[in-house]
Amino acid sequence: MVDDDLELERDIGHATIVYEEPDEDTVRKTVPNEHIAYFQDHWIIKTDEDEEGHDIVRRIPAQRVHYVERSVEQFEEEVKTLVDQVQSFAADLRTKLPVGGSRDSGGERPEPHRIDIDQGEFDENDNRME
Repeated sequence: MVDDDLELERDIGHATIVYEEPDEDTVRKTVPNEHIAYFQDHWIIKTDEDEEGHDIVRRIPAQRVHYVERSVEQFEEEVKTLVDQVQSFAADLRTKLPVGGSRDSGGERPEPHRIDIDQGEFDENDNRME
């Protein structure tokens, strides 16, 4: 059995984000790594909690962020996490977009539907002459 208190004591590192506020002041904010995430072209930072215990977050558009610096236990683990996220995203995308055309249950592509077109003569106005 794992003691839940041990997990809470584990140092997960910190992240510092430097970004521009709308009034053009530069803000430097340091938060625990678990309180910052990148999602849909925005950095999301947990700034507080309301009276009911709900997180209050600030969304910062990526174009306003100068940099984000994180402390991590091992750089290789951080990179592996990013690779796993990209692979997961790619797999999810493959399920939503047809890649390589459709296949029937036999694994082969179906023959294209062919339409016969009668050859005919056209006049100078592209009107068919019968």
